[in-house]
Amino acid sequence: MAVSEMFQGASLIPSFLYSPSSLSSRGLIDGESSFLMSSASFSPSNVSSAAGNKEIVKREFVIPAPNEPAEKIKMFSPAYYAACGVAGAISTGPTHSAVTPIDLVKCNMQIDPAKYKGITSGFSVLLKEQGVRGLSRGWVPTLLGYSAQGACKYGFYEFFKKYYSDIAGPEYAAKYKTLIYLAGSASAEFIAVVALCPFEAVKVRVQTQPGFARGISDGLPKFIKAEGPLGLYKGLVPLWGRQIPYTMMKFGSFETIVELVYKYAVPTPKEQCSKPFQLGVSFAGGYVAGIFCALVSHPADNLVSFLNNAKGATVADAVKNLGLWGLFTRGLPLRIFMIGTLTGGQWGLYDSCKVALGLPTTGGAAPPAPAAKA
Repeated sequence: MAVSEMFQGASLIPSFLYSPSSLSSRGLIDGESSFLMSSASFSPSNVSSAAGNKEIVKREFVIPAPNEPAEKIKMFSPAYYAACGVAGAISTGPTHSAVTPIDLVKCNMQIDPAKYKGITSGFSVLLKEQGVRGLSRGWVPTLLGYSAQGACKYGFYEFFKKYYSDIAGPEYAAKYKTLIYLAGSASAEFIAVVALCPFEAVKVRVQTQPGFARGISDGLPKFIKAEGPLGLYKGLVPLWGRQIPYTMMKFGSFETIVELVYKYAVPTPKEQCSKPFQLGVSFAGGYVAGIFCALVSHPADNLVSFLNNAKGATVADAVKNLGLWGLFTRGLPLRIFMIGTLTGGQWGLYDSCKVALGLPTTGGAAPPAPAAKA
């Protein structure tokens, strides 16, 4: 038989290689249409024998189709928590960097209210004194700091939520799920703030003291030279005071809002909703949660800005300078807009990353079932 006859009309990549159903219902019948292959050694005698007997040879191997998805990440495995950490970094760092101009005005309004009287005048002063490029000052420490914080916050939140659910057991985990959300987010943020604090200290100093430094590369050495390495953590306690309530509200309210949306506002179960719809719910729930976050964390945010701007300043100095009313309200409208946008964008990006990895979106379901006891 001529070689050309063997390949005549045959595909170079036989379709059955990518069809699981065909593997179960058909084999290789004829040497004239394809080659014979089995676990036995390949030789001309084997081919001629099989072709003469017209025997059906079952294939014992499968070549996955090019578009067949990779193996899914197992829920609550180390790979799952790592994936959530990466998704958290992607969703948090870039979003905070994107609102650097707003953050810049907010910080200066908190530090020097006589000069930066409002949102509009604050932008006008900065543009006049520093130009358009000045509005991006501090974006690098913002990106690095909040990427590190986001990785810890989201990754450890998923871990602690599962961990506390396992401790509580199925009945109490469902009954006290909001407490589990709050405890898990507080535990995660306690760790995340340690990663954020040095970058936040440099960022505030760069943004509120023109001429101090251009960014993290020259700002960090200057800061350490002036106040020592421990000076980077001078604002750690106020930052815990700002971030832990903020994150507890962020995760607790988000989980509750999303659950209520799917329970009362959407007639279709979450699992049957399209992924774009689920991501839209994530963004909307995140935006509403962000408003609550801004309200509960704003006094501590004013303290952080004040302490990181003034060398040797204490909490008492900040309260005396700002006053109780100023502590709770100075820069609040701008921060509500900034945090609402940030939080909505972060939840949308975070769940988009999870969907891209084949994982479910966050919220709208009961707490995870506890691990089976051996």
